[in-house]
Amino acid sequence: MISPDYARYMARYNAWQNQWMYQAADGLTEARREQDQGGFWGGIRTTLSHLFWGDTIWISRFDGGPGPTMAMDTSRGYDWPTLMAQRPQLDARIAAWAWSTDDSDFAGDFSWFSDAMQRDFTMPKAVCVMQLFNHQTHHRGQVHQMLTSLGVKTTDTDLPFMPDEVPEWL
Repeated sequence: MISPDYARYMARYNAWQNQWMYQAADGLTEARREQDQGGFWGGIRTTLSHLFWGDTIWISRFDGGPGPTMAMDTSRGYDWPTLMAQRPQLDARIAAWAWSTDDSDFAGDFSWFSDAMQRDFTMPKAVCVMQLFNHQTHHRGQVHQMLTSLGVKTTDTDLPFMPDEVPEWL
């Protein structure tokens, strides 16, 4: 279904998109980042906070490292300085995991307990890995729309336009 090359490519894509998106959002006033723009998670910071939380929980399931430092209540979520400081580190962690995988890491089932749903889940591991990257793309698309509606110049988001070089912090 998927391979290490898929995970590596998507980890690079994730880092590329987060790098420009966080820089763009950082150029906004705090009031604009906090403004509820009708997204599922409200505004820009709260949506990026939810995405940070989701990425942290999924990568902790895959690499065995630390999970989120808070419950999924992103009405408060991570503050902007924390997101700005820790997003590159999280992207590097996702990339490190992706580059450490082999075909066996995408085979078989994967089981976990969801605190959010209060139940156990078992799914094909490949589907869980795809969920990590699909979830990122979904919520970044929402933030892209919010930035655009605020008049912020955005960059390409299509996979074919990803630069060959990786961000310097990876």
